[in-house]
Amino acid sequence: MISKVVIQRMVEEKLSDTMFIVDVTIGPGNAISVIIDSDEGLSIDKCIEMSRHIEHQFDREVEDFSLEVSSPGLTQPFKVLRQYLKNLEKEVEIVTAKGDKITGILKSAGEESFLVETSSNIKVDGKKTVELKTVEFSLQEIKTVKPVITFK
Repeated sequence: MISKVVIQRMVEEKLSDTMFIVDVTIGPGNAISVIIDSDEGLSIDKCIEMSRHIEHQFDREVEDFSLEVSSPGLTQPFKVLRQYLKNLEKEVEIVTAKGDKITGILKSAGEESFLVETSSNIKVDGKKTVELKTVEFSLQEIKTVKPVITFK
């Protein structure tokens, strides 16, 4: 049986300084899924290189497996801290454990929590104004955080 630890080690051997592992899973029948990302964006060529690197480490006569190497989808929730850091100063959508949806600009992120600047329209003396508020979220109190895709 193919081990997740072995696959992670293989991936780490091939990563550049700007690349990182988002997730590695091994499903039934040795269905290997590797999700990698990069601070600078990830080309399909890098995914192909990684796939070939992993595939060449195994003997198909000994281990039967399927392999998928990809980058996280644009609408996929963040799984690792490095994804938060990559998306600093960008708009994100947060779904809390209670089911509330909040959008704002990701200002900072750490191992336990992250800060988001939210804006809301309020009336002051009969005039509309925008109120900015910085909110800290603990990773335990959120369900998902993902980037907001805008076409401007």
